[in-house]
Amino acid sequence: MAVNKCIKYCLFVFNLLFWISGCIILGVSIYLKVNPVYRGLLPGLNLLIAVGTIITVLGFLGCFGAIRESRVMLMLFFVGLLLIFILLVIAGILGAVGVNKIEEWLTGKLLPLRNQSSLFQTFMQKLEEQAKCCGLIHGPSDWGSTAPASCDCRDTTQECKLADGRRKVYLRPCTKLVMSVIAKGTVIALGIAFGIAVLMIFGMAFAMTLYCQIGETYATLS
Repeated sequence: MAVNKCIKYCLFVFNLLFWISGCIILGVSIYLKVNPVYRGLLPGLNLLIAVGTIITVLGFLGCFGAIRESRVMLMLFFVGLLLIFILLVIAGILGAVGVNKIEEWLTGKLLPLRNQSSLFQTFMQKLEEQAKCCGLIHGPSDWGSTAPASCDCRDTTQECKLADGRRKVYLRPCTKLVMSVIAKGTVIALGIAFGIAVLMIFGMAFAMTLYCQIGETYATLS
């Protein structure tokens, strides 16, 4: 009994796509990790970075095992896919649960805004100017005693209040806009993780089928 060439090359093509997908999930996860908006807010990002790294390695091993018809490499590939599949499920659960706790994390980790990095403060000030809002959760008080110039009320149609006894600042916090940005980032990460999980199910099926066929071929020859 010969090894099915169709399954062999399907597994090779799968691993090529798998490797590309690993690069994508690794790149997106790193972007979400270093971006000041998401940094420290989304759970499971470190896990996704590790998963993306391992996926790229497994993709290479899977290609090698399929072309060389190595049962050892195929079994290692199958076990690796199974472990990564479990890790992705855990990361997905953490991400889904984390979306519901974002506001709590915003309050605990980012307030007061004056204590955050200069990069994050610059981002917030640009956001305030564009969205005509001030602060994250409670309004101008999120900055502490003095709100930055980005909070100055330049649009008379917006709700403003007097601050420092001499200028008006936007009263509306930027919570909804920030929550929307974070939620979109989470959806992207979860969507990629789900797509990778589906690919891995097919990969495990192909790998085990080819593994069994190689074993039957060796048994026939012996």
